[in-house]
Amino acid sequence: MADAKIAEHSKRFFKTGPGQYGEGDKFIGIRVPQIRKIVSQFKSLPLSEVNVLLYSEYHEARLCALLILVSRFKQKRSNEHQAIFHFYLENLDQVNNWDLVDSSAHPIVGGYLYSKTSSKDRSLLYQLADSENLWHRRVAIIATYHFIKRSDFADALALSEILLTDKQDLIHKAVGWMLREIGNKDYDTEYKFLVKHHVNMPRTMLRYAIEKFSPVVRKQFLSGQLST
Repeated sequence: MADAKIAEHSKRFFKTGPGQYGEGDKFIGIRVPQIRKIVSQFKSLPLSEVNVLLYSEYHEARLCALLILVSRFKQKRSNEHQAIFHFYLENLDQVNNWDLVDSSAHPIVGGYLYSKTSSKDRSLLYQLADSENLWHRRVAIIATYHFIKRSDFADALALSEILLTDKQDLIHKAVGWMLREIGNKDYDTEYKFLVKHHVNMPRTMLRYAIEKFSPVVRKQFLSGQLST
């Protein structure tokens, strides 16, 4: 399935050059829909074999491994949830680009930590948010997407506040995205958070957060002329 032209494009798209966030990552050139077809055929692959994929030097193999984990985790009445969650955390350093994080953190980490009937310790998310590893921090905030979709905003807002001063653009985008998703569920909650924090918020984060607001309100936030 490898395609050299796609691989070359992916190397540029995922910033694999010296000093870039994906420095040194390798691609063989397989599109995501093709990978998902492979996942559908091998979703019962033993974790020991998923581990081999996850430690591949090739980006597409690592994505395939993670999508297998997600597929397995989403199975109803799965008795593997805890094993998959711990496997994911034990190998978290292999989740090392934004698409790998975004396709796996909320269904696995968020999915495991969310519970309607019992309280689960979510302190892990705050530990990850304090990590020096860019991808660990992104896992922390993206995991909250699972909560947000269920109108559970507290951790997403708390982590957003912690990450306001983050230096990485990929964190600014992720936080802005989660704030926008909160707004899709509860406009007032997002609006109040932005009124409080927009002055100290990185511009990219703010632009992502206000993307669905009306042109008038977006202009107010960007210019600092707010109607509270």
